[in-house]
Amino acid sequence: MGSPEEDYNFVFKVVLIGESGVGKTNLLSRFTRNEFNHDSRTTIGVEFSTRSILVGDAVVKAQIWDTAGLERYRAITSAYYRGAVGALVVFDITKHQTYDVVDRWLKELYDHAEASIVVMLVGNKTDLAQAREVPMEEAKMFADNNGLLFVETSALDSTNVEEAFETILKEIFYKVQKQKQRSSQSNTVSLASESPASTAPAQAERRPCCVAL
Repeated sequence: MGSPEEDYNFVFKVVLIGESGVGKTNLLSRFTRNEFNHDSRTTIGVEFSTRSILVGDAVVKAQIWDTAGLERYRAITSAYYRGAVGALVVFDITKHQTYDVVDRWLKELYDHAEASIVVMLVGNKTDLAQAREVPMEEAKMFADNNGLLFVETSALDSTNVEEAFETILKEIFYKVQKQKQRSSQSNTVSLASESPASTAPAQAERRPCCVAL
């Protein structure tokens, strides 16, 4: 915290939503700190962690928010979603009821977030495959039909955790680049997504959070 401000081009706020106990907090800690807490308890409040990744030549700082137990009380408010450009809707592949309510979570998300938000459906706990209740094909088809990205993960053994977060951050990044390109057609500076370095000066002004899509 006391270190000099890190250099980055973008800050993207990404929210984790889904039923209590599906592993959201451990997905967050695995990606941002490479930690897994076997004693995971429901934490009250909202918390977030950050991690920066390189996308092309641009440094993208992810600010990932975890509902941390609020879902039990249905107390997630518009403030939690405000400024979010990405969302991971997480369910537990061993508990079908956590998948059955994904529709409800999506409705809440779209009620409070920008319509352009990038959304990924995440089936967590693949390390418990022998207890699977949600077929991968079923969840994948749901994601395809609803225009969502999809991945299955295990926060316990790290399977696909990096890929999940990197995929959604890259998707957000390219969406931002395309929008900049559309809105700056008359500019001489190229905003093509294949050369993000050319846009670095324009992004030098830091926003606390976040880039709006």
